[in-house]
Amino acid sequence: MKESEGNMRRLGGLVTVALSVIVAALLLAACSSSSSTTSPTSAGGGGGGTKIAGGSATWAEAPNTQPNYIFPFMSLAYFSVANINQFQFLMYRPLYWFGNGAQPTLNPSLSLAESPVYSNNNTTVVVKMKPYKWSNGETVTAQDVMFWMNMMHSNKTDWAAYAPGYIPDNIKSLTVDSSTQLTFTLKASVNPYWFTYNQLSQITPVPAAWDITSTGGTAGSGGCSAAAYGTADAKCTAVYTFLSKQSGYDPANPHATNNSLATYATNPIWQVVDGPWKLSSFDASGNASFVPNTTYSGSPKPTLAKFTELPFTTDDAEFNALVGGHINFGYLPLQDVTKATTNPLVPAANNPRLSDFTLAPLYTWSINYFPENFNSTGDEGNAGAIWKQLYIRQAFQTLVDQPLYINKIDKGYGVPTYGPVPVTPANPFSSAVEKNNPYPYSVSKAKSLLSSHGWKVVPSGTTTCTSPGTGAAQCGKGIPAGAKLAFNLQYASGNASIDQLMNTEKSSWAQVGFNITLSQGSFDTVIGNATACTPSPSCSWELENWGAGWVYAPDYYPTGEEIFSTGAGSNSGSYSDPTNDSLTLKTTNTNASLTQWENYLAQQLPVVWQPNTVTAMSEIQNKLHGVLPQDPLWSINPENWYFVK
Repeated sequence: MKESEGNMRRLGGLVTVALSVIVAALLLAACSSSSSTTSPTSAGGGGGGTKIAGGSATWAEAPNTQPNYIFPFMSLAYFSVANINQFQFLMYRPLYWFGNGAQPTLNPSLSLAESPVYSNNNTTVVVKMKPYKWSNGETVTAQDVMFWMNMMHSNKTDWAAYAPGYIPDNIKSLTVDSSTQLTFTLKASVNPYWFTYNQLSQITPVPAAWDITSTGGTAGSGGCSAAAYGTADAKCTAVYTFLSKQSGYDPANPHATNNSLATYATNPIWQVVDGPWKLSSFDASGNASFVPNTTYSGSPKPTLAKFTELPFTTDDAEFNALVGGHINFGYLPLQDVTKATTNPLVPAANNPRLSDFTLAPLYTWSINYFPENFNSTGDEGNAGAIWKQLYIRQAFQTLVDQPLYINKIDKGYGVPTYGPVPVTPANPFSSAVEKNNPYPYSVSKAKSLLSSHGWKVVPSGTTTCTSPGTGAAQCGKGIPAGAKLAFNLQYASGNASIDQLMNTEKSSWAQVGFNITLSQGSFDTVIGNATACTPSPSCSWELENWGAGWVYAPDYYPTGEEIFSTGAGSNSGSYSDPTNDSLTLKTTNTNASLTQWENYLAQQLPVVWQPNTVTAMSEIQNKLHGVLPQDPLWSINPENWYFVK
């Protein structure tokens, strides 16, 4: 999912896939480092001091990245870490929980179901529920999973994680065997590891109390939750539409302002939870307070009496609140780092103004990029045709000097992104190509690529096409004479290091006449704009950068079908490549490694790869324990936190 600033051998017969054990062994064998620093014996580490029951902890939201959507079934415009991992997950638990210490692996102990059982050449999947309860006293049942799947069947294109050919398209049938068991029958054999990590991972059971189409409706009256799979699409669409509108999103008017934010803590729909927390207050600015769900079935149960998320418009404002003692868990802006590091995973000295805090850099299971819009009608109608040319994307990428930016802007706290698979945390999936730059920085190479394809290169100006056509030395299909390399790039505001990066890259691209006009918008505005569209007057956005690319969730095995496959729900720029689609299918339906696919996309540049700056320079007050190690998926688990004296 959008972030703000898993391969196993196929087995015949009956096999219970102990996925977390398998992948944890793979990851640990591949590395000795992790996504965050080693837990200290004080802040967040659980050592020293006497545990206190109760207390109120405050946590800082990333600048301009407040949660703004509560219904777990959402479109790409709301599909973010801020909404899901750091907001919804506190109240509504997914079927399978991922994040195991500092590794992005399946966590059976926090999942609502037992590990899935595969049989019949991996075409049959049995899921058995654990005994969890909703806060209204109802049991979390197999029928609640069916409710979600029925909504997915009826509204798959409204689900941000949808990719054509994948769930729910790959399901032949789904039956509720009992209140505690479901059986998925698939259309073809799958890689069990992938199916659990990228398909079952998308499911969030939802209560029958939500199966309504009007305020005050009787639970189940909508007719979606109890229906056989795929037999009540019209009813499920009506339920989905009602719940979406209650959350502030109208599927018929997707760009309308969300006017329901102030109702989140009072609407009885959202008070039915199965997670460890209930929302006690919320406002349109993103101030969110939670109290423990006293009926939570899982473990651990919250020790804190209250947990509050605080919004900030800039990282400077957040830092001032941190220094002033108004936050227990915040972030050190990169501009306030007083000593650069020589190892991105190991922090140098902390800022001296934060002597009461422990600094713990967090790197999520992510890649950083921003999309070009391959269907854009911007740039006088030429933007989409221009970005479809590989040599244009190569020239643009060649002017992105990631090692320099990490060293100078990020003060050493960052790792490069050269392809679609993360290199941190260290893992067995990233290839040699991913770890080495296929497009090293070179102004002369960028200039040669453009001039050899019929462009008049104008450094510090605007390069134009002088040789239209589709020949080897011409500009390419759909690009007329006089077309300009002049584009608008909107990026997320509130972070000084992103300001510096964007302005530095603008100057770099200008060296060969890429004329980039920068503008800013909030994170929510940028991700709302960066959505797939078909060529039309409204499909005019050209470049959108929300600031930190994609954290692999709920597609935890980094096969990329959700963000790079043709027609995928989170394929922001509408990238389409038959070879990519074919290679992706091999990784999802067989035991093929990721290497061929990831190396192909690293060369093809479906997006503009960006330095993967440290996700967060977390600052944890020394009296707050239970925080470390940080989750590489950037979920927060305040039910683990407690104060000491």
